[in-house]
Amino acid sequence: MDFELTPEQAALQRTLREFAAAEIAPRAASWDARGEFPLAVVRQLGQMGVMGLPFPEELGGVGAGALELAIAIEELARVDSSVAITVSANVGLAGMVLYEFGSPAQQQRWLVPLARGEILGALAGTEPDAGSDVQGIRTTARPGPDGWYLNGTKAFITNAGTPLSAFVVATAITGRRDGAPEISMLLVPNGTPGYRIGPPYHKLGWHASDTRELVFEDCRVPADHLVGARGAGVHQFLRVLDGGRIGVAALAVGLAQGALDMAIAYAKQRHAFGEPIARKQAIQFQLADLATEIDAARLLTYRAAALRDAGQPYGQAAAKAKLFASELAVRAANVSLQVHGGYGYMEEAPIARFYRDAKILTIGEGTSEIQRLVIARGLGLG
Repeated sequence: MDFELTPEQAALQRTLREFAAAEIAPRAASWDARGEFPLAVVRQLGQMGVMGLPFPEELGGVGAGALELAIAIEELARVDSSVAITVSANVGLAGMVLYEFGSPAQQQRWLVPLARGEILGALAGTEPDAGSDVQGIRTTARPGPDGWYLNGTKAFITNAGTPLSAFVVATAITGRRDGAPEISMLLVPNGTPGYRIGPPYHKLGWHASDTRELVFEDCRVPADHLVGARGAGVHQFLRVLDGGRIGVAALAVGLAQGALDMAIAYAKQRHAFGEPIARKQAIQFQLADLATEIDAARLLTYRAAALRDAGQPYGQAAAKAKLFASELAVRAANVSLQVHGGYGYMEEAPIARFYRDAKILTIGEGTSEIQRLVIARGLGLG
């Protein structure tokens, strides 16, 4: 086993760390306070090739892989989770569903500009009454002589309503097979009649990330906008979700590392009882534990990404990485805020934003309970 990054991966890590420190960190609090989508920075990341990291050059990408994408997301999340999830959802969900299941024509029309950072895409599976249970969706797509007619509501969808947003890939019931709903995926361009994008949600965290409700009312989708085979939607959605979990795990590692970095810096400058609190064993032990767990979470995440890049089964590894890293991120934010004391509870302290941003990581891309269910099934327990 080789635990060293390649020179190219190390250069990517260094470049994004420097970019995040210079271009994102100074503005993140302002974006968060105003709920402002960081359009200029997202465009810059596209120009830098971040949106095309796992895609081949012939499709507008860089020709790297899942590990490079994980490294990029981690570095962004060390300073701001909203920017990191914008990249993760665009590349790992919307882009990846087209890369793995889209037709050549769909890839040229939609994936190439996405990989070049010219547009953003969204993946819409979650509904008010259906999350990880994709077979519980109610959105329907009725076939007609001139395409599909889509009806239903999607909830908590990322990247659908930004100035760069161009399309959404939505799951829908397209019929019934052996008494069960037949679920397929349809690509709906922004601006399609009958496709309404709701206002941004007022969220606990991720204030600068675009999250909205989507409503389809007799929305006509051309027949050639079916993504993948008809009736393969459940398989497609769950496969893409496995990859998305690597992205969330990387985001969680980055948030935890950022929280630890802030705690260490503050502990060194904050004095109590005549000395820096960094010299107090109670502080030292908590931060030592966090450093150890963050290394473990990073290794889990990188292993899942490496398995994917090697073409090996990675669903179990992704679930383990997402479970461990997301729950660690919540703990890391909590410990760091505790080290900051009263100052950490003030919104002017970056750790307050990290604390609010952390919780969604145990929910999005499948809750911790779902990850445990996936892992248990992999153990032959269900």
